[in-house]
Amino acid sequence: MPGGRLTQQERQQIALGLSDNLAYAEIARRLDRPTSTVTREVMRNGGPAGYRADLAHRATQQRTRRRTQAAPHDPTALPQAHGRDAAALRDYQETLTTVFMTSGLPKMMARVLGCLYTVDSGSLTASELAQRLQVSPASISKAITFLEGLDLVRRERDERRRERYVVDDDLWYQSMIRSARANDQFIETARQGVGVLGRGTPAATRLENAARFLDFVSEGLIRAAEQGREVLYARTGTGPDGSAEPGSDHP
Repeated sequence: MPGGRLTQQERQQIALGLSDNLAYAEIARRLDRPTSTVTREVMRNGGPAGYRADLAHRATQQRTRRRTQAAPHDPTALPQAHGRDAAALRDYQETLTTVFMTSGLPKMMARVLGCLYTVDSGSLTASELAQRLQVSPASISKAITFLEGLDLVRRERDERRRERYVVDDDLWYQSMIRSARANDQFIETARQGVGVLGRGTPAATRLENAARFLDFVSEGLIRAAEQGREVLYARTGTGPDGSAEPGSDHP
């Protein structure tokens, strides 16, 4: 499997594949590249509808020049904890950011979340995030507000009374519960529509089936989230606040 950066010819093949409505996996197979490479390339250069091979190649060259010029200030260029490879860490952060973007997060929000998930503390201040991502504090503030609204980050004060933004195990649980509860309003409204449209009519049956399906899925999702949290905390020995606790299977 070839390594290194994508060539201009490969980017042209990606553009052709997108125009033919090929899946990322199929495009990657034809290029003999990982699917994640193609996904990241497309998502960071306009998405499936806006991808242009020449513009993507030029943008990559510009990013490479900026990265080279800014290398002394790049946080990942500093010695890394646990002997991590700085370049590998930077590439992984880009991959994780792309995954978050593919799931629906805007780019800056995805970058902030990816940064928080790849520091051992799981928390950073606004100034630390701005420094690591080389963006303005205003961009960080906007991203945190967005992520907090989705229950993907939370705020806390450290011993110096600085506000820190945190990701921990319980946030995934809270986000899943929020997602499940978001269906409740539609379920209730759909069932009201059954009475208005007349039970047994095609339109009413369609709404009733949608309400039943979402009700069933939401109930199962909540049950699975609760069971998953119990298993996770039992095995990792972390509490809902992210603090270390003795696991039940440890002496």
